[in-house]
Amino acid sequence: MRSSRRPPGLAVLVLVAVVIAASVQHAAAQTCPEMRKVNIGVSVAPPNVVHTSPYVAKELGLFAKRCIAPNIVQFEGGQSATSAAAAAQGTAIVSVSDVAIGRGLKVQQIWGLAPRMPQAYVVAPDVKTAADLKGKRLSATGGGVGGFNWRMGREVLKTAGLTVDDAHFISAATAGRLPGLISGQIDGVALHPEDVFLAKKQKPTLNALVQLSELMPNYVFNVYGASLDWIARDRALLRDTVAAMIEANRAMFRDKDKVVPIIEKATEKPKDAVEYAIDVLTKNCVWSVNTGFDPARTQWSIDNSAENGDIDADKKPTVEQVANIKLAQEAVEAAGGPVTIGNCKD
Repeated sequence: MRSSRRPPGLAVLVLVAVVIAASVQHAAAQTCPEMRKVNIGVSVAPPNVVHTSPYVAKELGLFAKRCIAPNIVQFEGGQSATSAAAAAQGTAIVSVSDVAIGRGLKVQQIWGLAPRMPQAYVVAPDVKTAADLKGKRLSATGGGVGGFNWRMGREVLKTAGLTVDDAHFISAATAGRLPGLISGQIDGVALHPEDVFLAKKQKPTLNALVQLSELMPNYVFNVYGASLDWIARDRALLRDTVAAMIEANRAMFRDKDKVVPIIEKATEKPKDAVEYAIDVLTKNCVWSVNTGFDPARTQWSIDNSAENGDIDADKKPTVEQVANIKLAQEAVEAAGGPVTIGNCKD
C-alpha cells in the first residue's frame, strides 16, 4: 500500500516556495505602492509599425518597472479632433504638432517618438510624375483637410507647380489607405514601409513617387505631447512614461527578434511586412534613441507651417513654446543616459 504521507523534504521545499513568493510580493508592493495610470495615444487604428513604441514598452515590462499602468488609446489620425481634445484636456499624451500649438492648443511636445518621416508617396500605375496628379483623387486620411495625408499631398503637388485645388482629396478612415490604393479608389497616398511592402506585393505596378523624408528632410514627423497643466502637475509621470518608451525604441534597434511578435500583434500585419518595416525604420533613424529633438528641425517645421498658412505668421510660436526639450532630456537620463546606435543619435 502506497503511503500518502508527504516526504519531509518536499514539505520544506513547499514552505521555501511560499516564503519566496511572499517576499517577491512584498518587494513589489514596496517598489510600487501603487501603479500610476496614464493614457497613451497612438495616431492610427490599428497602429503602423512606427507607432508601436508604447506596445513594446508595455509587453517588455518597461512601464511596470516604473510603476506605470498604461492604457493605449487608438485615434483616427494624429491631428484628428478627438486626439486634439485628449491633448487639451490632459486625458492622454498624444502626437502633437507645431500647428496645433500655433493655433492655441495649450500643449507642449515632450518627446520625439519618430523625428523623421518613414512614408513614401505611392501612386497609381498611370502616375509617373507629380504633374500627373492633376485631377486625381488623393488621400486625406488622418484628419481630413489639414491632416497629415492632406499636407503631404499638398507638398507633392507643389513640386509640379500644382495646388490642392488641382486634385480631389478623399477623406476616409486611416485603415482604408492601403485598400483604397489597391482598389483604385484613390490615386495617391502616403504609405508607411509595411504598407509599401504589402502594396507592391499585391499590385506590383504601383509607383513609389517620392520618399517623404527626401522631399521634406527637416519636417518633424511624430512627437508626443501633453497639456501644459499636466506637465506642471505630474512631470515625474510624464518623464517616466517617456523613459519607458525610449527604452522600447532602443530595443527595436537592438533586439528585432524579441519585438517582432509584439509589433505583429499590435499592427495586425504579417511578419514579413513587419520585419521589412523595422529594417527601414532602423536603417534610416526614423525612431529616436534619445530625445528625438533637434531645435533646428523644430524651427524649420514652424517656419514651414507659417509659410503654408497652417498657422498665423504673426502668431508663430517659438521653439521653446513648442518643445519641452528639458523634459525629454530628463527622460533620457532616466533611461540610462544618451546613446548612439549605428548612425542614429537623435
